[in-house]
Amino acid sequence: MNAPPAPGEVPHVAPLTRQIDQGLVDRYAAAAADPNPIHRDTAEAREGPYGRPIAHGMLVLALVSQMMTEAFGEGWAAGGALAVRWRAPAIPPVRVTATATPAGPDERRLRYAVRCTTEDGELLLDGSASLRLP
Repeated sequence: MNAPPAPGEVPHVAPLTRQIDQGLVDRYAAAAADPNPIHRDTAEAREGPYGRPIAHGMLVLALVSQMMTEAFGEGWAAGGALAVRWRAPAIPPVRVTATATPAGPDERRLRYAVRCTTEDGELLLDGSASLRLP
C-alpha cells in the first residue's frame, strides 16, 4: 500500500495461491523443528484419521500472512493481526488460495475476512485480519 487509504476506504488485497506438496511440508517441519509424525510419511500418519500426512496448520496460515505482507509491506509487520479457525486439514499435494475480503474500517484499523480454500472449494481456515491505520 503506497498511500494511506481515503477515509472509509478498505484497499483491495490480491489473492495468493500456492501448491503445498510433501517436500514443502518436510522443509517446513525442519525449519520449525516440528518432529510430529503426522506431517511426514510415517506409519503414524498412514494410520491416523486422514490416512496420510497433513500439512502444518501454521504453513497454511502463513499464506494469509504472506498475502497481507504483499499488500501492506512493513505496515502489516508493524500493525497486523490475525484471528482464525482451522476448519479442515490440508492434505498434500494441494493447491491452496488465500483470500481477503474487505470487512470495513473502523477509526483505527482496516478489517478483512480471510479464508484459505483448496482448488476444490474446501475451506481450510477462516477468520479475520486487521491492520492499524497509519
